[in-house]
Amino acid sequence: MTSSSDALPAAAGQPAAAAPRDPRRLIAVVGLALTLGYAVLIAGAVLAGDWLLDRDGAPIVNDFAATWAAGRLALAGTPALAWDAEAAKQVVVTAIGRDFPDHYPLFYPPPLLLVAAPFALLPLVPAMLAWLAVTAPLYVLTIRGILGGAAGVLVACAVPAALWNLTATQNGFLTTALFGGALLALPRRPLLAGCLFGLLTYKPQFGLLIPLALVAGGHWRTIAAAAATAAALAAVSWLAFGTAPWLAFLHGLPVARETFLTLGLGNWWKLQSVFGLVRALGGSETLAFVLHGAVAMAAAAGVVVLWRSRASYGLRAAALVTASLLATPYVYIYDLVLLAVPVAFLLRLGLDEGVLPDEPAALLTAGAFLLAYPFCPVQFGLAATLAVALVIARRALVGADMGADAAQPRRGTAASARASARGLTGFWR
Repeated sequence: MTSSSDALPAAAGQPAAAAPRDPRRLIAVVGLALTLGYAVLIAGAVLAGDWLLDRDGAPIVNDFAATWAAGRLALAGTPALAWDAEAAKQVVVTAIGRDFPDHYPLFYPPPLLLVAAPFALLPLVPAMLAWLAVTAPLYVLTIRGILGGAAGVLVACAVPAALWNLTATQNGFLTTALFGGALLALPRRPLLAGCLFGLLTYKPQFGLLIPLALVAGGHWRTIAAAAATAAALAAVSWLAFGTAPWLAFLHGLPVARETFLTLGLGNWWKLQSVFGLVRALGGSETLAFVLHGAVAMAAAAGVVVLWRSRASYGLRAAALVTASLLATPYVYIYDLVLLAVPVAFLLRLGLDEGVLPDEPAALLTAGAFLLAYPFCPVQFGLAATLAVALVIARRALVGADMGADAAQPRRGTAASARASARGLTGFWR
């Protein structure tokens, strides 16, 4: 593996002291600056009564309320009510002793109850902190596993979507740990990768393109493990909570579609997808689906082509995650913590193979889009995803993917994935 200090060699004739600084150090400095800035923002929000507790010391209700209420209802023996927005809200109102505006409906499948129930044993705010204490380290370890060292940790903390996921106490950290962890494991631990992909079915909209990639790459053991894990997860949830939650979940799917994709009651500008953009600009639902479908099909085609090619594993992994974000119409800003995975793979490729012109600027622009979202809630998240997609496409098209092994079979079997991943760090290095 090429060391980071060799990735950008000194120009001929220059003394060693004049060589460019270690790019890993630059990545760490930028990451540290952003991380410290986020820490100040979070501390200010807590002191101002804008996060966790208000000025009167009462719990502030956020997106985590849906997961927590679902767990409480499951523990109370009425798990099907988790998909009843009014019943779930009443659980939270009773617990905190006051009403709050809006609802936080649950639209995830019943296996989520297995995760929600343990956290529901705690009061709301301690449960929120426990959720973050469990999911955030898994996320950070995953990004560190891709990029390595302190730079990986700081990049994970510096991704702006991580801040927005933290303040909403959403599940972006868990989703990223499962998706990114599966891609880290795939070259050398195909069964573990399949298990993590199977667990990702708790959020099925991000798994639309995973089967295409695995079939194109010939990862049959991973496919089998993913299917078995998903089936086992569904079976355990059925044994634990019965049939009623599944019926409630299926009944709620049309409601979710009407609420968020037809009526736009969740605010069109919050949907960070082509569908959301078209609807926010006044386009019809039909036009939005047509344009979004075209982008999703292009993303799917790109994934198949790359996963059948001799492109390096890092580029293929980055493409799959980015394309998955483009393929679903239902994606919010906290979901874009997932962009940390392709960014980390691209930075790893840059360290090992050299950075393309304007590549750092494009990635920094993507970060700036994510950072700007709360101040101007438009489809900045979609813009960030497209910026990362362009970086991936450029690397693929100009042939700058120097890590590919010419001796690999064209269809990219699991063995070839292991060979092309030799430049990556260990799974939990």
